[in-house]
Amino acid sequence: MKIDEIDTDYETVKIDQIGILDPLTGAVLFKDEKVEFLMSGFSSEVASIISGFMDGKREDPPTVYRLIEQICEENEILLVKVKIYESGGVFRANLYFTGKKDMVFRNFRASDAIALATYYNIPILVRKSMLKKIQSNNDSESNEELE
Repeated sequence: MKIDEIDTDYETVKIDQIGILDPLTGAVLFKDEKVEFLMSGFSSEVASIISGFMDGKREDPPTVYRLIEQICEENEILLVKVKIYESGGVFRANLYFTGKKDMVFRNFRASDAIALATYYNIPILVRKSMLKKIQSNNDSESNEELE
């Protein structure tokens, strides 16, 4: 599959909420009009970084993110999307780069991929099988009337 092809197994989502569950653990809620996905179990530090990126604080990204930025600049490539999936009970991500040549970096930490996607304002895709359908208020009211 080429990088610019649409993968029907994935849905593009946006970060709806980001937070810290306890001093060590962060969580993110992804949503679109029809689905949502809650991901937790990553560091509160990364959650704070993502929150800062969402608030426009991009002037001093962590060293590892600056490293990726420099590698991209030197090789004339851009990070264009990330795909989140589950592997062995752990959330992982593939990073998709395009430019001089297309590259896919596989099996990276999902939390870092989300932070990079937020930093670069690029699409975050989540495997559809991990998403929870959201029922609209109209649907739930119709169901109550039927009961």
